[in-house]
Formats: sequence, structure tokens, C-alpha cells
Amino acid sequence: MRIRRLSDWLPTTNKEVKLRGWDELDVILFSGDAYVDHPAFGPAVIGRILESYGLRVAIVPQPSVHDNLQDFEKLGRPRLFFGITAGCMDSMVSNYTASKKRRDKDAYTPNGDKGFRPDYATTVYTKILKEKFPDVPVLIGGIEASLRRVTHYDYWSNKLMPTILETSGADMLVYGMGEQRFARLLNFCKKGFLFQV
Repeated sequence: MRIRRLSDWLPTTNKEVKLRGWDELDVILFSGDAYVDHPAFGPAVIGRILESYGLRVAIVPQPSVHDNLQDFEKLGRPRLFFGITAGCMDSMVSNYTASKKRRDKDAYTPNGDKGFRPDYATTVYTKILKEKFPDVPVLIGGIEASLRRVTHYDYWSNKLMPTILETSGADMLVYGMGEQRFARLLNFCKKGFLFQV
């Protein structure tokens, strides 16, 4: 039986970053889900792909938007970019039933606790990071960003909404399954486009 070490997982705190001997992160991912290091969870997959390219990656699962927003600053400024996803589900589907009533549980939070994922999480997280780190690129992805990539009807507000790139202020949207797209993105970066890897 293999004994697991804390460094076997992507770091989520400064202490875990230091355990790896890192003094700077290349990419910081934010997710509306709890962190589960499993291929069924997009942020874990993307984090591992970025890591396979030699990048120093950390993840901030379910950052609190109800306090002084310290979760958005605790790991500092990444060298390359922030990556954001609402999680495995659109945050509005996760938070509300089809009759627009608040759900009793969040399937992607420990114990099913609710209230850890804000409505329109991708937009909320992006706006906070853009305010705190205006010069750091923000890439968004996942089901919420992909579904809202163009002008769309928003059932919850009963309105047509513009692309999430406009409402959130993100710099780039990675559409659909991000594994191959991130590989291409990093290859572009190595050639000097976008930012230097």
C-alpha cells in the first residue's frame, strides 16, 4: 500500500505551496466545487495537465464571497494567469430547482452543504479577481462558461444576456472539454504568444 503525502495533491494553501519548495505559482485555479483529485472533476484534470507541462499550479476550491475575500488573495499573484470555473454544474442549476426554489443540498460540497457557491459563480469570481489583480489574465471555462459563451436566454432572470466574456470581464474563454485546448494554448505560449511559459 502506497502512503500518500500532502504534496501528492495540488496545493490549496500557502503551507502546501511551501511544502513543495515553491516561492511563486504559475497558475491559480478557482472552482465552485470542493477539490477532489479525480478525472471526473474538471479543475483537477486541468490542474494536472498544466502540472505535466512543468507549471506550478494551485487550486482554491469554493472561495468565500461572504467575508473580506481573503481566499482570492491568499495565494498571491500567479506568474501566468488565473483559471476559473463554476464547477461540474452551472451554478444556477446547482443552487436552484427548475421552479426557481433554493436547493436543499449542493452535490459538489462536503456533506451536501449549501451556500458555498455563489449564483453566477464564474462571473462573481472573475470580477473579484479583476478588481484585485487587474493586470493578471483571467481564463474561464467549464460548463457554466461554455453554455454562456454567446448571447443566451437566462431562465433565472427571464432575460437575454450577453456573452459571459462581457458580463464577467474575463480575458479568454476555454470552450468545452479543456484538456486539448489547454495543451494548444500552452504550445502557443511557448512560441511567445499570449504570455511566456
